[in-house]
Amino acid sequence: MIIGNGLIASLFANNDKENCIFFASGVSNSLETSDEAFLREEYLIKSTITKAPDKIFIYFSTCSIYDSSKTESQYVLHKLKMEQLIKSSCEKFLILRVSNAVGNGGNPNLLMNYLIRSVNNNETINVHTKATRNLIDAEDIRNITFQLIERHERNKIINVAYIQNYAIIEILEIIERFYNKKIKLNLIKDGSGYDINVPDVEEYFKKNRLADKESYLCRILEKYYPLRDTIIE
Repeated sequence: MIIGNGLIASLFANNDKENCIFFASGVSNSLETSDEAFLREEYLIKSTITKAPDKIFIYFSTCSIYDSSKTESQYVLHKLKMEQLIKSSCEKFLILRVSNAVGNGGNPNLLMNYLIRSVNNNETINVHTKATRNLIDAEDIRNITFQLIERHERNKIINVAYIQNYAIIEILEIIERFYNKKIKLNLIKDGSGYDINVPDVEEYFKKNRLADKESYLCRILEKYYPLRDTIIE
């Protein structure tokens, strides 16, 4: 059973499992402040658990929980509350805290969509030189999720993220080399990042020869933002 219709939910459209609930619906905007939006997700989680109490409830949460600048944000507090709700209500669950997913479509304001669109429009990009982000191919999220299910991982919180962070300036340097295009930058000495421990998924990237971070990002660019069609509307 798949709950949701966004990027993460679409990963499981052709791979649904009868004994699992893939819950990928609800609040996804980290800047959200609407009580109505938060309550809508809470109600949907409760009703879904009630209707299918025997299934494995797989909840896609966020690694933003580790961001010290967001510890008091309504979004992070809500996600922590939903995690606790699932832990206390489900006999079988997996809570997957996901980093910055990159895939087909998704919100146009997601980091990579924004950067590629700005590059194609020859816009000057403001870059916080101390900022870092963790980018993960959406297909790897799907593959890791199924791997965890097959390993019978249950009743755990697992970080699903890449094994290394990227500095924003590093991402743009790789984009420049990939497209052989000079990017207009305005460098600002500001920004921050946070580390994500990935002991449960590290072996996946090593086994699949995805440990080289520049090659990994180029693979993402080739897959979702190919040279022949890089413009994002």
